[in-house]
Amino acid sequence: MIVKKARDPLLHGAIGREVRAFRTRYGMKVGDLAVATNLSIGMLSKIENGDISPSLSTLQAISRGLAIPITWLVRPFEVERTAVFSKAGIDRVQASGSAGQHHKSLGHAAASNGLLVEPCMISLTRENDVFPTVGHQGLVFLYLLEGEMAYRHGTDVYRMTPGDSLFYDAATQHGAEELARLPVRCLTLMTRRQSRRCE
Repeated sequence: MIVKKARDPLLHGAIGREVRAFRTRYGMKVGDLAVATNLSIGMLSKIENGDISPSLSTLQAISRGLAIPITWLVRPFEVERTAVFSKAGIDRVQASGSAGQHHKSLGHAAASNGLLVEPCMISLTRENDVFPTVGHQGLVFLYLLEGEMAYRHGTDVYRMTPGDSLFYDAATQHGAEELARLPVRCLTLMTRRQSRRCE
């Protein structure tokens, strides 16, 4: 079971704890921070105890005094990032291009800027499983686990054996051109902006 730390309902209370935590981590006394920020010891004590809500200019002075970004003082109230756990043997999304092709999505995660990252396992088991090159927005990291193949990216063709990898701009036409030794299994990590099946 994952236990999440409860969040303080009051922003200034959470900020106060962050200020104290950074101050003590850097071995500073309240007086030291007061000198570094030009704020009174009493004011800093009230902020750390959550008794008052500091203004933006006060937060800026504290962040400069601690030599940290101001955003670090409000971290408890940032949008919570999530983790995606995929249990072995359970397909989240699965699709087959032909009888010998198997594309298995291993999950996906979305960053706060809207960027999606999707790992995918691709298995090719028949010689005619080569497919037309494709192009789409984003970046792709491809790591060959098993087999041998010729993989095209634009005008370049790479002869890949287990352990070889490619990292490329997906806007350039790309795809498996020749399957030299079957089965071919590769792991891909693709970034994208819109929903798209593994390619």
